[in-house]
Amino acid sequence: MARIVQKFGGTSVADVNRIKAVAARVKREVDAGHQVIVVVSAMAGTTNQLVSWVNETSKLHDAREYDSIVASGEQITAGLTALALQELGVPARSWLGWQIPIRTDDSHGKARIESIDLSEIRARAETGEVAVVAGFQGVADGERITTLGRGGSDTSAVALAAAFEAERCDIFTDVEGVYTTDPRLVSRARKLDKITYEEMLEMASQGAKVLQTRSVEMAMNHRVRVQVLSSFVDAPGTLVVDEEEIVEQQVVSGIAYSRDEAKITLAGVTDRPGVAAAIFGPLADANINVDMIVQIVSRDGTTTDMTFTVPKADAAKAVKVLENARPVLSFHELIADTKVAKISVIGVGMRSHVGVAQKMFQTLAERQINIQVISTSEIKVAVLIAEEYLELALRALHTAYGLDTA
Repeated sequence: MARIVQKFGGTSVADVNRIKAVAARVKREVDAGHQVIVVVSAMAGTTNQLVSWVNETSKLHDAREYDSIVASGEQITAGLTALALQELGVPARSWLGWQIPIRTDDSHGKARIESIDLSEIRARAETGEVAVVAGFQGVADGERITTLGRGGSDTSAVALAAAFEAERCDIFTDVEGVYTTDPRLVSRARKLDKITYEEMLEMASQGAKVLQTRSVEMAMNHRVRVQVLSSFVDAPGTLVVDEEEIVEQQVVSGIAYSRDEAKITLAGVTDRPGVAAAIFGPLADANINVDMIVQIVSRDGTTTDMTFTVPKADAAKAVKVLENARPVLSFHELIADTKVAKISVIGVGMRSHVGVAQKMFQTLAERQINIQVISTSEIKVAVLIAEEYLELALRALHTAYGLDTA
């Protein structure tokens, strides 16, 4: 008998018929003798509607009431899923975050889990009862409902799997697994049987939408085996596991991309100690995340050009912050470009192979694609290019690294 956590996303529980299909899938695991915890998201579109109502009611809303409202979508799904299981003869009950409880800090809208008490759920699981947990939510001091941020149901599922000491955590979504790149853009992309935590974390943080970054980080920290698979196709998915579970590593496992980047260049900044802090300090104070950074100092050492990327949604805000700081920074010109895209080549095999970056640069050069910014990590090389070349670059790199299907 195994302990399994199954998480179903919004498209998997989009209507009552799909919820019934989810219940049938859960029943198969119960019939096999496994103890199961189910984690559900809100029905597709529900959270967006709830957020819209909040903003329509109050522009400067109380974050505690915001959480109380937007967490209600998962409550509906959990109840309906428990009912669907009961209709199939499976003992089940729904659980909200505060009922378990899942204790969090008080950072409403982006709370972090501090502890989970599964004593009651464990006892009931021993009798064959399935716990259907509302994802995305917890409870802070004062018994106020909190939410974990968008995509937080993935985090709920992994945290529960760690606390439950589950054999694995199955994340059911609308794709069949993790692919070498986006199959909508590259027809020869292929599904991976396994991928390491480190690779999945890089892919999630570099734009891949399959798993939420925090959930991957938590899975890696607690060594929770995660499987990504489809709710609509009865086939194995992709396992996210320790590096030791993969016998032979590919040099490059996947290529991620993001269109959500904006490039900002400050030209002619007076070069002096503390200039970087003077630039990035106000951006941090404004909660604007900075990613790729390149600095070029003039030949005479008197000025520097600083180029960096921020989320596209924050581009206008970043420009305003920097213009307000112009008297202190003394830059000559500010240039913002939102028509860029980031492409990241990822693979733990890079640690033991040379020439990965060179192949990327050569492949792009052969197609006359100019590289604007470069950043690297131990298992990643990322470049910023003009957005119009994104699909061409993805297909070319996918072929160059031998990732195409046969």
